[in-house]
Amino acid sequence: MTLLYYFLVLTAIYILMGWSLYLPYRIGHLHFLPISVMAICAYFTGVASREWEWSFLLVLLACIVIGFTIEYIVSLLIGDAPTFTVVIVGLTSIFIIRTVIENCDFLGGSIGFFNIPSVKYLVIWTYLLLIFMGSLVFIFDYSHISIKASVIFYDRNLASSLGIYGNKIALIVHSFSGVLAGLAGVLYASLIGGITVDFFGFGIIGTLMAILFVGGYSCMWGVVLAAPLLGGIPILLPDFLIVWKQVIYGGLLIIMICLRPQGLVTRKQITNLSNIFRESFLKKTK
Repeated sequence: MTLLYYFLVLTAIYILMGWSLYLPYRIGHLHFLPISVMAICAYFTGVASREWEWSFLLVLLACIVIGFTIEYIVSLLIGDAPTFTVVIVGLTSIFIIRTVIENCDFLGGSIGFFNIPSVKYLVIWTYLLLIFMGSLVFIFDYSHISIKASVIFYDRNLASSLGIYGNKIALIVHSFSGVLAGLAGVLYASLIGGITVDFFGFGIIGTLMAILFVGGYSCMWGVVLAAPLLGGIPILLPDFLIVWKQVIYGGLLIIMICLRPQGLVTRKQITNLSNIFRESFLKKTK
């Protein structure tokens, strides 16, 4: 397998995971539970495909259900909790999952779980899933639910006075986030062929934070821009630069927060760009 193959699939995985953080953040929830969901589904993929000999499609459907169920139940419990509470819940879930995996010998413990069967046409499967899920995120972005989420993000008191309740919106965005993370877990395990628990720690948290906030958190396209740059391209870099990856990401986050806190891509930019294309199209059709 070539580096281009890994770059394409890994970029798609980071886009899915970026969206899984982006959706809850639309209501101000910086939620790291999707990382735990990704880990659970990655290990489930390994066990189901290697030990139980499940087909890729069956594993895919199972992990969609797993991701949805976990996020739905947690969302019912925490509701529209303050951001700090959501962060704590997400981080705690990561530590719990890591501890469970490290102490389960049949999952490889701290050594890792290997010899996961490869999947034919994984790139095609990956981008079909990415396009489909991206279209759903796009529909959400321009729906009335998205408008309500924006009101909640900027002023929860105003949202309550308008009859917009965060619990229902949280249930939708968290459940959708779980589905995206579940898919990412399946694709990651299928791509690498082996999983280590160390991957699901502060390293991936830093990477996803950089993708979300450097790219731009107000629309889905910020993740699409940042994921190839911060998620995919590093695998092409020499080793002496890769070891400094998290330092570079941290520096980028600080610079963006200070100079351009809204990120590289904003919803206003996308709206202006779409208006320009619309006007240009209308002029040509006249």
